[in-house]
Amino acid sequence: MQVLSIHRYAKISPFKAREVTREIQGKPALDALAQLKLVPKKAAPLILKVLKSAIANAENNDHLRPELLVIKEAVIGEAVTMKRMMTRARGSAGTIRKRTSHIRIVLTDEIPIVRRSDRPTKDKSIKKITLSSKVKKTVSTEIQNAADSQEMQLPSD
Repeated sequence: MQVLSIHRYAKISPFKAREVTREIQGKPALDALAQLKLVPKKAAPLILKVLKSAIANAENNDHLRPELLVIKEAVIGEAVTMKRMMTRARGSAGTIRKRTSHIRIVLTDEIPIVRRSDRPTKDKSIKKITLSSKVKKTVSTEIQNAADSQEMQLPSD
């Protein structure tokens, strides 16, 4: 069963809030609570509030135990942007964008999501260059001509 909690129009930039949600996605809800209390970012208390609300919704509405809950999704969506003006030099004006975001957390009591720690990288072996027969002949004749033109002299004692 899935439980949803949303905070709309949170007064924080989505870019800054996504830093925090990336860290808690896929973790057990109680572990994420403990981790969010220690994160020194402005977004952490906002996300913590939404997570507590989602856990309370799961307990009261759906009678789920908080120990079994796992964060299935922690999504930060972009909300409206309030535009303000700031006066600049020579009578011009610059825009200030005050960004807001929607914080959405989905909890589930189903089997925890197993995340890959690192995707295995492909072996990038060196590709061998294959030469056509005409190129091989011309290269070998050029090498022989160069060797013939330059006589190898041994150092005399």
